[in-house]
Amino acid sequence: MKNLGDLMKQAQAMQEKLQEAQARLAETQVQGTSGGGMVTVTLRGIGELTRLDIDPTLMAPGEAEILSDLIIAAHADARRKLDIKQGELMADVAGPFAGMPGMPKF
Repeated sequence: MKNLGDLMKQAQAMQEKLQEAQARLAETQVQGTSGGGMVTVTLRGIGELTRLDIDPTLMAPGEAEILSDLIIAAHADARRKLDIKQGELMADVAGPFAGMPGMPKF
């Protein structure tokens, strides 16, 4: 039973690390850009859009479609960066168990 007790302690420690990682993730912010920095979006936590910056030159008449495409591209860039950070946090928490079936994902 000693091995079971050790396993339970490890599981408890991993659960605590997971809760800490989730709290850190909630405070994490990433920025995604497109158009050479003409559009920047900021995402927090699990993908909450918290800021959108648009270069004023994109506000010219007839630029709406370009602006829409740039916003979508900037969001995709930020989302990709956030996914990477989430993966890094999960790998840090789960260690050798990362990616195994049943392990929580962010």
